[in-house]
Amino acid sequence: MIDINQSAALDLRDVGKTFKKKRNDYAHALKGVSLELRRGECVGILGPNGSGKSTLVRVISTLTTQDSGSVQIFGHDAVKEPKAVQRYMNRVSVEASFFKKMSSLENLLFGAKLYGVPDAESRPRIREILEGVGFDYKRINDPMEHLSRGMQQKIALARALLTSPVLMLLDEPTTGLDPRSKKDVQTLIRSIRADHDSTILLCTHDMDEAEQLCDRIGILLNGELVAIDTVQGLKQHYQKDGVLPTLEEVFMAATGSTLEEAEFADELDGEPVAQGA
Repeated sequence: MIDINQSAALDLRDVGKTFKKKRNDYAHALKGVSLELRRGECVGILGPNGSGKSTLVRVISTLTTQDSGSVQIFGHDAVKEPKAVQRYMNRVSVEASFFKKMSSLENLLFGAKLYGVPDAESRPRIREILEGVGFDYKRINDPMEHLSRGMQQKIALARALLTSPVLMLLDEPTTGLDPRSKKDVQTLIRSIRADHDSTILLCTHDMDEAEQLCDRIGILLNGELVAIDTVQGLKQHYQKDGVLPTLEEVFMAATGSTLEEAEFADELDGEPVAQGA
């Protein structure tokens, strides 16, 4: 029996993933990524669209199998023991899927049942969680297709929290949200750590969000983890003449370009976004 309190929440060793784009043409979404998360830690992965963030999340969550290296969740091998791994985690992505014709409540109750949580237990938790993120509970019976992008993202987070995961994988959870909804979601992420003792991997291209929420930040570019440390550690490492840089300046020093330039370069390269790269 593995003691999850004594095991690393997440342990990646030399993980690689390649997608075939065209005949004899391949895209290396992940290149030898090694990363360890301790129990209760929030680690951010900062990178432009196409850097490999979504592929990383899909590999960890067992939706995609890596080509090389190993992924362990609380001591369990993600390839050999996918069912055991899935019990510990939940994933929230920017493209969260729902039954659009069903209501928020129906989607949440269905999601809870998949994890063995009965209605009698999930119903009061649903209201508590949604009210905590500023969701208008009067709209709980509205079809999902009638809700805004921000409201749907709050439902996605609530669905993940209903299963009380000890590892949360958040893939661009605030992308496309209005400022108020974005603040509500960030507040919820903080409460997840405080109230649920969850370990969080937050993939984002929002530098302010990463700096505010994360204990450590990794910089992922073209599938490579080029740096990882605390915000202060990164700034001290890349300081010049005793002056601490901003996180944006750290990114430039580590990668040779701004985040916007990296995203533009990726668009020109035509990374296979359909594969989550």
